[in-house]
Amino acid sequence: MMRLFVAIRPPKPVREQLLLLMTGVRSARWQDDSQLHLTLRFIGEVDHNRAEDIGMMLESIRFPKFEIALESVGMFERNGRRSALWAGIAMSEPLTRLQHKIENGLQRLGLEPEHRGFLPHITLARLNSSTGPTDDFLADHAALTGPAFPVDHFDLIESRLGSKGARYESLARYWLD
Repeated sequence: MMRLFVAIRPPKPVREQLLLLMTGVRSARWQDDSQLHLTLRFIGEVDHNRAEDIGMMLESIRFPKFEIALESVGMFERNGRRSALWAGIAMSEPLTRLQHKIENGLQRLGLEPEHRGFLPHITLARLNSSTGPTDDFLADHAALTGPAFPVDHFDLIESRLGSKGARYESLARYWLD
């Protein structure tokens, strides 16, 4: 079985900007450069045959290049507990359309629909019960912005869970027109 998701990897200057933010929250598990991505669709566990079908469907997507930009920071909570700090991506019509194309293609393959709304973000840190206060981090970076950056491809990525967190490997890259 393979644990998969579809994502956009921001270019190196954007990743470097985000890496500089990652400090000031005790016991936060900060992401490293290889983990920074914008998830378009989490797929989950599939067998190799289903992964090949997904790859072929993603290969068939035709979509023009576009740009996106950083916009703010935030925090996710799960069951009333803080779970992650993230950098937001400004919502844009092309980004939403690409995400919908991927979602619709996966549903045509028989995958369950994603029930959570699409909130474009890049996870910066994982949080747990021992994580220190996050209020200062959120306040200090609330106005986070950056120049628009090009999106000319997306990847199908395998996530391998380990004791030090997830490790990601791009299985295929899909270029935009």
